Amino acid sequence: MSDLRLRSLRAFSRTPSLRAAARKHAASAAATAIEPAERPSRDPQKPKGHSVVDSAIYCGGNRIASPDSLADTYAALHTSPQSLAWIGLYRPDRRELASLAQEFDLHELAIEDANEAHQRPKLERYGDTLFVVLKAARYRDATEEVEFGEVHVFVGPDFVVTVRHAEAPNLAAVRRRVERDPELLGRGAEAVLYAIMDKVVDGYAPVVAGLENDIDEIETEVFRGDPKVSRRIYELSREVIEFQRATRPLVGMLEQLRGGFQKYGVDEELQRSLRDVADHVTEVVEKVDGFRELLRDILTVNATLVAQQQNEEMKSLAIASSEQNEEVKRISAWAAILFAPTLIGTVYGMNFDHMPELHWQFGYPFAIGLMALVWGGLHQIFKRRGWL
Repeated sequence: MSDLRLRSLRAFSRTPSLRAAARKHAASAAATAIEPAERPSRDPQKPKGHSVVDSAIYCGGNRIASPDSLADTYAALHTSPQSLAWIGLYRPDRRELASLAQEFDLHELAIEDANEAHQRPKLERYGDTLFVVLKAARYRDATEEVEFGEVHVFVGPDFVVTVRHAEAPNLAAVRRRVERDPELLGRGAEAVLYAIMDKVVDGYAPVVAGLENDIDEIETEVFRGDPKVSRRIYELSREVIEFQRATRPLVGMLEQLRGGFQKYGVDEELQRSLRDVADHVTEVVEKVDGFRELLRDILTVNATLVAQQQNEEMKSLAIASSEQNEEVKRISAWAAILFAPTLIGTVYGMNFDHMPELHWQFGYPFAIGLMALVWGGLHQIFKRRGWL
């Protein structure tokens, strides 16, 4: 096929309706234009061009071409009727996204979202094109953190465009899976979307297991009285909330997909597969909701146990303080009892020449008796008050 003819077909096929007419016009040359033997051997993870990680044309569930650029992908798609293009991009620039928007008639709002990372999971339909945002998750047990990846998926009648802004999810593994199953891939672009969603949802299972294991450890620490457990509960609750934000929207997204099964003629076997993904998502969401409630209850129990421990400590301090007061009373009482005779003895021990009763015959017995009287009186007073 000449370059002039190819350019004419590309210009003529800007919209989905005109693209179908262009493919019929090129059907006679398609059988010889692209042969499976021309497929180059390459690592799917190795970037081609700027951000194109892998680009392929599929027909009947088999890869028939592996273009090296977006322009080559467009050309190969135009010259192969009844084919499907899957373009995988990693952090593309605005120029590349604009090229995709022009070629596949993608909505500008979806392109804007795809250009900016940190989107919430969602599903939007623009005409016959689906725009899906998914959050992949991976749990790091060492730091007890959930690490998220983001993938944007454009699904049209004859194309799938995946845009990643992080290493996860590993879409190369998804591509290898569908390429090993031509029957699945032959069901169209929705089959690729199913495989991507299934990969993302399957990746939630290790995260759920990691969170569950950490919650079990926290329960043990709470009843063991670990003082650092409150901070751990708070941090894990924050990770559970983030994970909940990534998984909960999938329930509504899959309901939307199921609602369009009949309208868009989705393959029956593919419908079953998507319902299975929906069941797994529901199970994950229910578990995550349970984790959040359980952590809330654990935090309440921990606060109660901490309050009880503080009350016990305050009670012990009060008892110790009361005991100390009793000891102080006893010491004070004995000090007063001993102080009075000492005072009398000190006065009469001064040995002044001019002092009353100093040379009195009964001075000594009088002093001793006075001391005994004061001692006995104070002893009775303190004993009656319970100080002794």
